[in-house]
Amino acid sequence: MSEDTTAAARMRAIIQESAGGPEVLTLAEVDRPEPMPTEILVRVHAAGVNPTDWKSRTHGRLLGDPPAILGWDVSGVVEAVGRGVTRFLPGDEVFGMPRFPHKAGGYAEYVTAPSRHFTRKPAGLDHVHAAALPLAALTAWQVLHDTANVRPGRRVLIHAAAGGVGHLAVQLAKHLGAYVIGTARTPKHAFVRDLGADEVIDYTERDFAEAVRDVDLVIDSIGGDYGPRSLRTLRDGGTLVQLAGEPDEDLLRQAGERGIWAGFVLVEPDNAGMTTIAELAEAGRLRAEVDTVLPLEEAAKAHELGETGRTTGKIVLTVTG
Repeated sequence: MSEDTTAAARMRAIIQESAGGPEVLTLAEVDRPEPMPTEILVRVHAAGVNPTDWKSRTHGRLLGDPPAILGWDVSGVVEAVGRGVTRFLPGDEVFGMPRFPHKAGGYAEYVTAPSRHFTRKPAGLDHVHAAALPLAALTAWQVLHDTANVRPGRRVLIHAAAGGVGHLAVQLAKHLGAYVIGTARTPKHAFVRDLGADEVIDYTERDFAEAVRDVDLVIDSIGGDYGPRSLRTLRDGGTLVQLAGEPDEDLLRQAGERGIWAGFVLVEPDNAGMTTIAELAEAGRLRAEVDTVLPLEEAAKAHELGETGRTTGKIVLTVTG
């Protein structure tokens, strides 16, 4: 094999050899993946950063054997297509959430995945903002549309409404015709209202469990005592979706006594959902707020910033382009 061919088969990526803090994330050169049948090879221009990234980094879950490459939010350009792929051609701009919750390797110059894990990137959206959408927007859409079947007039309480999932959930809930109540610190109230929220509660000044009643759906991305407290805001027969972990037996018992469905929802690749997200973004009805943009080699800094829990919207890594 010639030197040129060897060089072309390598790429930069952020790897980790073991679980741990942000310091385990290092820049390295690794083998470039090649697309299998039904897959595409995407040259990554930007990669979104999500809480599941730093949780996986810390505990080692979802990573597989080392060296592991984190990342599931991707926006880029199709470099090559595998056998049987007809949806895309080299040069097409795409974005998506490949393979989640299995290892995808988004913090890298190239990624491969089934073609249907990607959707054409809206022409009016740059790669940074496109990479901020997939995992968080799909999570919100699958909760609102698929799990809770939100319809016009439904009352939805969204915790951490200025966060990654939260700020997109506010917009998607309004798109579905819901009355939206969000929790956020006072400095972020104007932002959350601008997204479409009808009410915003500062959880540090008021107990949301006392201030809110007769809610049809609660989206809880925080966990801890937020689940039991959120039960008090729900009407009988409502829905409590927890994104931070499985509800405990006591919460399930209390919910069951009132006919409330309570459970953990994990997002999954969804071409129909991504198509809806792309259409809404193209029409200007869904926008990702990008708090911070950092180069790939500063992935550790991105994790440190994300773990503060004080960012508004998303953090994105620029990779190529």
